[in-house]
Amino acid sequence: MIPLLDIRAQYAGIREELDAAVLETLASGAYVSGPRVEAFERGFAAYCGAREAIALNSGTSALHLALLALGIGPGDEVITTAMTFVATVAAIRYAGATPVLVDADPQSFNIDPALIERAITPRTRAIIPVHLHGRLAEMDAIMAVADRHGIPVIEDAAQAHGAELGGRRAGTFGAIGCFSFYPGKNLGACGEGGGVVTDHADAAAAMRQLRDWGQAGRYNHVLHGFNYRMDGIQGAILEVKLRHLPAWTEGRRRVARIYDRLLAGSGILTPAAPAGDEHVYHVYAIRSAMRDRLADGRRPRDADDGGGESQHGDEPGTQRGQDACDKFVVRVVWRDRHGRLEHADPDDTAWRRLGARPAADKNEGRREQCSEG
Repeated sequence: MIPLLDIRAQYAGIREELDAAVLETLASGAYVSGPRVEAFERGFAAYCGAREAIALNSGTSALHLALLALGIGPGDEVITTAMTFVATVAAIRYAGATPVLVDADPQSFNIDPALIERAITPRTRAIIPVHLHGRLAEMDAIMAVADRHGIPVIEDAAQAHGAELGGRRAGTFGAIGCFSFYPGKNLGACGEGGGVVTDHADAAAAMRQLRDWGQAGRYNHVLHGFNYRMDGIQGAILEVKLRHLPAWTEGRRRVARIYDRLLAGSGILTPAAPAGDEHVYHVYAIRSAMRDRLADGRRPRDADDGGGESQHGDEPGTQRGQDACDKFVVRVVWRDRHGRLEHADPDDTAWRRLGARPAADKNEGRREQCSEG
């Protein structure tokens, strides 16, 4: 089976740039934070359209510090989606707050805005929409609910680097946007990494202190802080990769259009067509009634389900609400060879079993290759 993502192939495509950046950082001795991390912060803030970016050691740390910067802690409730990776819920618990789970929309897989307002209580202190699979949640509707109740929004944009709507990119709709730079992400480091973006200077200052042991100055620890700093080498790597991200994103969208054509009329629920650029296709997620058929080893040879998202609600201290999330989701993801994406072979017997139409031209899609992020 072709793996979910061939990271080595991506490295081969930009090897000279990455090697030079890493060696320069090694020679500089700036191994923790430092000028390369600061340069990446400036570049990523500009890319997102935010005033400030703070580089961290993981996306989980980004969510944790965002909650703390907004003063959220024990006794508070935070509304989020029941369909997300475990880190979203874990970060809420790290802050001492209670996760309140809202069901997902079955078309987009993102949090259903119509259900958020019903979950608000006097203890609600934040809403965390997740831009799942790289598709923006319905931020206009979510922000309208949040504004009516005076509740801040923290975006979990771990899978949505560059997704945009109306000229605004993921991470800039709410008070704080949180990103992961885990190696498999659209913008991934060569190790762990994460970050936040915000237009709020006070929140940015608090998170900069919190990531560095709560220091307001050298050995002047004024907050209960953490060791959440980004390594200098990861900052250098991300600065290089950020330059390639727009082209990688367009490549993903091009391949998604091929999948759309292949699966048209198959009865499989494919990602709802985006109105603009709000989807960056971290994965191409489908819904199918053929769960067992896809999961028992007879899935198409080119499909790797990549593990799927966590579905929460049974853990102690979590309020549950997830009927739609209990439905099976399988991810048909990118076939990656030497850093170039290809669609799955439409003439593969297993793909035809799923209902994918035969290709009129066996080389359809193979000509539409693109660099991979």
